[in-house]
Amino acid sequence: MFSLPKLLVLAVIVAAVWYGFKMWDRGGRIRDEDSKPDRRIDAAAEPEDMSKCDVCGTFVPEDSARHCGRDGCPYPS
Repeated sequence: MFSLPKLLVLAVIVAAVWYGFKMWDRGGRIRDEDSKPDRRIDAAAEPEDMSKCDVCGTFVPEDSARHCGRDGCPYPS
């Protein structure tokens, strides 16, 4: 009834199914981690005050505002 070749084939099938499910689960976890947004906060990053350019309507940082290239831009080039 039970022979060594049958038991070996059964063991190979069980191992293949076991490792197949492990790889499938690992792939799902990797995809889930890739789709999550990165929530790390940079400690050095601080909010900057922004001001709106009256000419082009773009919001720019007040400390490093540049000329937008249009006539009448209030920021230096």
